[in-house]
Amino acid sequence: MDIFNGLMLGFSTATTLSNFSYCFFGVFLGTAVGVLPGLGPIATISMLLPFTFGLPVDTALIMLAGIFYGSQYGGSTTAILMNLPGEASSVVTTLDGHEMAKQGKAGRALAAAAIGSFFAGTVGTLFIVVAAPLLAGLALTFGPAEYFSLIVLGLVTSMVLTSGSLLTAFGMALLGMMFGMIGTDINSGFSRFTFGSPNLLDGLDFVVIATGVFGLGDVIANLQNEHSRIAGVAPVSRLFPTREDWKRMTAPILRGTGVGVALGILPGAGVLLASFSAYALEKKISRWPEEFGKGAIEGVAAPEAANNAAAQTCFIPMLTLGLPGTATMALMIGALVVQGVQPGPEMLTQQPALFWGLVVSMWIGNLLLLLLNLPLVGMWAKLISVPYRFLFPLICVFTAIGVYSINNNVFDVYLMALFGVLGFFFRKVGAEPAPLILALILGPMAEEYLRRTLLISHGDATVFFTSPISLVILVVTALLLLSILSPHFRKVREEGLQEAD
Repeated sequence: MDIFNGLMLGFSTATTLSNFSYCFFGVFLGTAVGVLPGLGPIATISMLLPFTFGLPVDTALIMLAGIFYGSQYGGSTTAILMNLPGEASSVVTTLDGHEMAKQGKAGRALAAAAIGSFFAGTVGTLFIVVAAPLLAGLALTFGPAEYFSLIVLGLVTSMVLTSGSLLTAFGMALLGMMFGMIGTDINSGFSRFTFGSPNLLDGLDFVVIATGVFGLGDVIANLQNEHSRIAGVAPVSRLFPTREDWKRMTAPILRGTGVGVALGILPGAGVLLASFSAYALEKKISRWPEEFGKGAIEGVAAPEAANNAAAQTCFIPMLTLGLPGTATMALMIGALVVQGVQPGPEMLTQQPALFWGLVVSMWIGNLLLLLLNLPLVGMWAKLISVPYRFLFPLICVFTAIGVYSINNNVFDVYLMALFGVLGFFFRKVGAEPAPLILALILGPMAEEYLRRTLLISHGDATVFFTSPISLVILVVTALLLLSILSPHFRKVREEGLQEAD
């Protein structure tokens, strides 16, 4: 199927009343999630996963995707008006966005963020249209050895680019792989690490763990930080940039879009690194670097464009290779697998309506977000005043109901509570849980591809180095590991992640 016919199929899929309604609901909820500090897209998607199982798979994916990229829009609103980033990727936006608000330029800052986000989201979606079929065609040449090497590269990249120490990230990934081994071995039929419990024979349910670690873990952490939600709202006047604003923000939006498109594809990079990298680039090349941190519109436009472009392009490895680059994409894969759809290179031929419908829904969603964010900016700002004590009981009830409904098993609710406590513990000790979730998905896949490779090669492990594609991937992985030993690399990584945090 060529691109034009694919887009026509996607348009007919995305514009059905059901899919359009859920797209609107997804981006609306995503904006609210972005506005409310603590309710990130990962926690929200993990809590809603059980409720999507009764929906058609295309409807469910369109809604979940809308929550994800919609949260990038909403996060900038409170970052600018209240100096409270609703979403982690909006932390950089507070540096200049709130300074502009204090100078009476809140409306212009919000407009710069919305325009940059809309442009970058559109370009990111166009990039998916062009790059995804090409990458899927390349992926069809992959065998088990190539997929195993690619998974190893993804795990290593996610550990290097995650916040915190490398040793902690490695430990979290190792823990995730161990959790993924619990259950019955599909090859031998023997149970592994079940400790005699029949509830563990089928393994740990990914949705249960994700809901606990991200959903309940965030609830517990937010209960400690209720006081941080109290803030004043900057007044909003003019909502359209001046001619000088357009001159200063056009090039940063273009550069931020390019940074976001490139970093969104990398495993483990995500929107946070994209927004910080775009800000750092603009500050370095600007003719007025002294204005950054004091209300430079470039410091708003570039990172907002970058995080929205990355939010679109991070779908590419998930859809075309079946490999999640971020924890959010791991949740998306979980939603697809539970519904019987295996993401990967054959998805474009076996599920064309799903793939193209999602792509077109991103265009529609970005347009809806532009219309939702600027006219309703006052309403979004007032959401921050809702006391968290009213929100968290509802969150707990819905997560418990959702998790119980998966298998109608109370054990899953207890397990979710246990991982909620673990999620809170991880945050307290500074251990980023994203590598754990990625390894939980990728670990069993790596084990399966390793076994297939060794069965085909009759136990000859040199096949990983005789395959040209596998060899190139492993060489890149080795170079990435060696770069960690470089003092300059460690310094840049620590400064970048510290600034992004």
